[in-house]
Amino acid sequence: MSNSPPIMGDKVLFYGYRIVAACCVIQAVNLGGVFIFGVLFAELEREFGWSRTTISGASSFAFLMMGGGAVLMGRAGDRFGPRAVLTIAGIMFGLGYALLFRMEAAWELYIYYGLLVGAGIAAHDVSTLSTIARWFVRRRGLMTGFVKAGAGFGQVVAPIAAAALIAGPGWRFTCLLFGFLAIPVLIGAAQVLHRNPSSLGLKPDGETPDASPNQLQQEDGATLKEAFRSRTLWVLCIAKFCDLFCLFTVIVHIVPFGVDHGIEPTVAAGVLSTIGAMSIFGRIVLGGTFDRFGARWSLLTCFAVLAASLGLLQFAESAWSLFLFALIYGPAHGGFWTITSPSVAEYFGTRAHGTLFGLVVCCGTFGATLGPVVAGSLFDAVGSYSSAFALLLGFSLAGLVVASMLPRYIQAPPAN
Repeated sequence: MSNSPPIMGDKVLFYGYRIVAACCVIQAVNLGGVFIFGVLFAELEREFGWSRTTISGASSFAFLMMGGGAVLMGRAGDRFGPRAVLTIAGIMFGLGYALLFRMEAAWELYIYYGLLVGAGIAAHDVSTLSTIARWFVRRRGLMTGFVKAGAGFGQVVAPIAAAALIAGPGWRFTCLLFGFLAIPVLIGAAQVLHRNPSSLGLKPDGETPDASPNQLQQEDGATLKEAFRSRTLWVLCIAKFCDLFCLFTVIVHIVPFGVDHGIEPTVAAGVLSTIGAMSIFGRIVLGGTFDRFGARWSLLTCFAVLAASLGLLQFAESAWSLFLFALIYGPAHGGFWTITSPSVAEYFGTRAHGTLFGLVVCCGTFGATLGPVVAGSLFDAVGSYSSAFALLLGFSLAGLVVASMLPRYIQAPPAN
């Protein structure tokens, strides 16, 4: 694949935009796969008779692998660049999904989805968004939003396509097809990425060589030692724990919750797609406003909207109320995914961005690991999701308090 910059008329299009497009594809495939698991949930429960604790446990294991792997992938990306990391991750992700085709026992679910898919997903954020953070400064939030909009597109299309295929050829064929298609797409997209603009003789945001001297350089910022001593890093980690506890629980359990209330599986899958569609709006809007207002305001906004949507979920029982929940919840879901990477860059620069971003994601993934399995256990114990959803509301309010502890916007946007 050629790495020469694309040309539009007499102007050379900044190569960073090609990277944004490739990252969108990577995000769409990976997050689409996460949402497909929510559609598979009912099929696995029906065919194998496994408890919701068992099935959601595999999802939690995948999130644990994602979090633990995020630190390693981030460190590897800082050292070796994103191409090799994303290529290896793409192979693991696609292979894991394809192998679900032959699954007959619960331990296989934990190996194929939990281990392989989870390890494959580990690189999708830290490698793509750290690359975006290095290629863009003034438009870092907006470009991150566009990349994460790709994830939202995957979340819209994947559940609908998966539900249609499951209703026809079945869930095994769906997993096999998705896995085989994912590998070449992810490998191909990975080859577009370069660690930073200087590797192609370029500057962030497509600036000319005589750009303003006070422009933040892509490798400026805190060292790991300096960042670890900062309270701000750990506030970001705790906030991420709270938001992912909520977000991944919703992803895994909202379709089974709808089916429990008599909603057709394809309609319940539409709730996931609605979340994905609204998350696209949240990703782009929060990305753009982040560049103006910074991390603290953006995170507070996301937690406030999340708490409002989860308050509504306490009373949702019909299809229309679940879709209303999705309309409110979706922008917060997308916003959280967009603002984490630029928040790390805002407070700590990009010298060790991959590692620090991976650490924040890792801490958040403990929440993502606990949330679905705790919700599944509460359902198995009491026969409903009422206690689990009340717990989510509590975590969203706790996150709101934690986010208020962040410093205000500390970097003035560069002059145009």
